[in-house]
Amino acid sequence: MAVEVLIQRKIMEGKADQVSPLIVKLRSLATIQPGYISGETLNCIDPPGKNEYLVISTWQSVEDWKNWFHSTDRNAIDKQIEQLTREKSVYTIYEPLVGGIIPELPNEEAK
Repeated sequence: MAVEVLIQRKIMEGKADQVSPLIVKLRSLATIQPGYISGETLNCIDPPGKNEYLVISTWQSVEDWKNWFHSTDRNAIDKQIEQLTREKSVYTIYEPLVGGIIPELPNEEAK
């Protein structure tokens, strides 16, 4: 079952220009990993000046994510990023709550 991994990074003031290329490099490397499905990186804009990034990636399995998480390449870049953050990055793994869409009840049953 596919999983979503959320990574929250709180960036030090004035360090975003150094962190951004490192995150892009991580995403580029992630895209060629077994089990990688998709990803996006978001910059918090409300409240302004929060200096926080949220990375959301989708993996075919928790095992695929963990293999990438423990890889030498990822850890080398992550160490560079951690030096530019205010706090340790927070990693959270989610799985879908339901497997499909529940059809709408016909009008007769809704009465």
